[in-house]
Amino acid sequence: MCPRRSPCGTGPVGGSWQSPEPGWFGADEADTDAAYEALTGEEQWPVFRIPFGGGHTAIVLGRNLADDAGTEYFVSHQEWDRHGYLATIDGHQAGPGLSWRELTHIAGTPDPRAPGVQLLPVRLLLLLPALGDADLPAEATGLISDALIEVGVASDGAPGLAQALLQDHPLWEPAGWELPTVSPLSGGQDHFPGILHCDEPGSPRCGTRLAQGITRDQSDRLSRALGAWPTP
Repeated sequence: MCPRRSPCGTGPVGGSWQSPEPGWFGADEADTDAAYEALTGEEQWPVFRIPFGGGHTAIVLGRNLADDAGTEYFVSHQEWDRHGYLATIDGHQAGPGLSWRELTHIAGTPDPRAPGVQLLPVRLLLLLPALGDADLPAEATGLISDALIEVGVASDGAPGLAQALLQDHPLWEPAGWELPTVSPLSGGQDHFPGILHCDEPGSPRCGTRLAQGITRDQSDRLSRALGAWPTP
């Protein structure tokens, strides 16, 4: 949901970046302009809810402030007092917010009982801007390419666009992800096992819990929903 003319556009051309063009995505320019205006209006902020396992929901929020526009990524659960913070895309970005394992697991485990986005290609692409993972599997480009084709990108251009979206994020470098050690997190928090931590200092998930104020049982359920632990 980056503005079309913002620096968070992607696509390497001759070794440099340029803003996305509607044609890359099989879209008409007039339709794209109309959608852009609808999504960036200050009076109504767009919210995309992506329900996944265990009653959790990933939230993509368009923060349409006149002088501070951006996109926020959260994870929520009805039992929690506050959202878990994944990433921010704007002029003061914070990320990455998701590993490849988490991205694909969330996208691939929809909860049809909950309101929100259910189609796999759309779920993948909505969450993709929060990704930053230095250990992408060989099939990553093909999976994103297929998702792009499903939403209208031409088949001959989809692999190159998928590779750019995966490997050339304009706001942060690919990061390492691993389960935390037994040492306390920043601020003296006791760690809960089972949820990946990011080694990128600019990530909200570097050295702090993904969700503040949740219990050990709630953290274990979140870990399973994110794909770190098998579901019993």
